[in-house]
Amino acid sequence: MALLLRTLQKSRISPSHSSRTLISWVRCQSLLPNPQSRDITTSTAKSPFQSNILRIIRNEIEYQSDYAPPHQPATEFKSFSVEDCPGEQCIVMKGKFGEDENIKMEATMFDGFMTVPRTGLDASGRDVRLHISLLVDISKVDGSEEIEFLCSVWPNRIEIQKLYKLRRTKITGQPYMGPNFGNLKYDFQTAIREFLRVRGIDSELCFFLHEYMMNKDRIELIQWLRNLNSFIAK
Repeated sequence: MALLLRTLQKSRISPSHSSRTLISWVRCQSLLPNPQSRDITTSTAKSPFQSNILRIIRNEIEYQSDYAPPHQPATEFKSFSVEDCPGEQCIVMKGKFGEDENIKMEATMFDGFMTVPRTGLDASGRDVRLHISLLVDISKVDGSEEIEFLCSVWPNRIEIQKLYKLRRTKITGQPYMGPNFGNLKYDFQTAIREFLRVRGIDSELCFFLHEYMMNKDRIELIQWLRNLNSFIAK
């Protein structure tokens, strides 16, 4: 301001004229766009396309949360602990049988399906049954030996696909996986199923896993949508 007044005095401009000049200068400055504010506005504005995507994603999050809201996942089933793996397509269950056996199970989310004829009054068409893969690891407490079962879990039954034994103290190549379980003698199959049943691997486990995975599927979907929304909104 002092510099401006000295300049006006040197130019012998009258006070009234200098005041008008100063006011005009201030007005002009106020009308000019602020470069900094222009940059902020540009960086925070969303394009119509981006805004539309965000609106669609948020509507879907709201719909999924309201239509079939997921509940808190179970942390135990019978004598087994249940460990969820957020963001992954599996869960881990652990338990014991007696004093010398540890049981560990790893179950996937739904990874397949089959169709079956519909039953009941409305017998037309077919129903879909979802599939879960299950790896059952039964080991001795000292960890030296273990037996593994590769299973298919349907809503009402468990099908054993493979059965093989491992030795953790011995380094081997690819272990012999045994024959397809369905090719073994019926009596042998029955005995192995009973072996698993008394350890809690039965039809009740089937129902639990399918209910758990239905809920986990909703949880993972909503979280995936939230992560997508967060990324696009930045």
